[in-house]
Amino acid sequence: MQFLYFENPQNNIIITGDDHKYLFKVRRVKPNELIKIRNLKDDYLYIYKIDSINKKEALLSLQEKIHKPNKPKKYLHIGWCVIDPKNIEKTLPSLNEMGVSKITFVYCDYSQKNFKIKFERLYKILINSSQQCGRSDMMEIEIINSSKEFFEKYDNFIAIDFDGEKFPCEIKTENPFLIGPEGGFSQNEREQFKKIYKLEGFILRSETAVCALCAKYLL
Repeated sequence: MQFLYFENPQNNIIITGDDHKYLFKVRRVKPNELIKIRNLKDDYLYIYKIDSINKKEALLSLQEKIHKPNKPKKYLHIGWCVIDPKNIEKTLPSLNEMGVSKITFVYCDYSQKNFKIKFERLYKILINSSQQCGRSDMMEIEIINSSKEFFEKYDNFIAIDFDGEKFPCEIKTENPFLIGPEGGFSQNEREQFKKIYKLEGFILRSETAVCALCAKYLL
């Protein structure tokens, strides 16, 4: 773990719960050791000293804070048509590690409307992932209730579909890439496409296509 997440770093803080268990049982830290903390908002690395630690909590005092951003070098916004949340949650850490800047989840025509995206679970996953990979900012998450709304808000989107152009080797854009659900896009949705790229290979599951796109674009 590269750092601990703490929402509101102050001169003196108390660590409890899972983070305390990590310090006490995994790292087996002792008083006067230094701990790195981030809030995933301001790009500062907060250095704390452990003043005391017991079986329930750890008391920390701030020693210094260093402006040390560790953000994605390239901006990538993905429009991801909603699939089973379990598959989204399994894939999200990889997308965070590769450096996706923003994901807009879209309830498109073939998305199952009973699938519910839980922000709190996604943010917890992103926090745990960032603690492991060292990323200093929080990926932005957005939900849009229909593909029509998405097309209106992001009219310069780029669709990823079977009959598009070959994905270029070098590309840089702030427009979102739209990836369909397991059933693909409806004909009505395809009629709204202005720019289409395709990924080479076999038919990909939605989460595989998202990872492939990220790898091509970011790595």
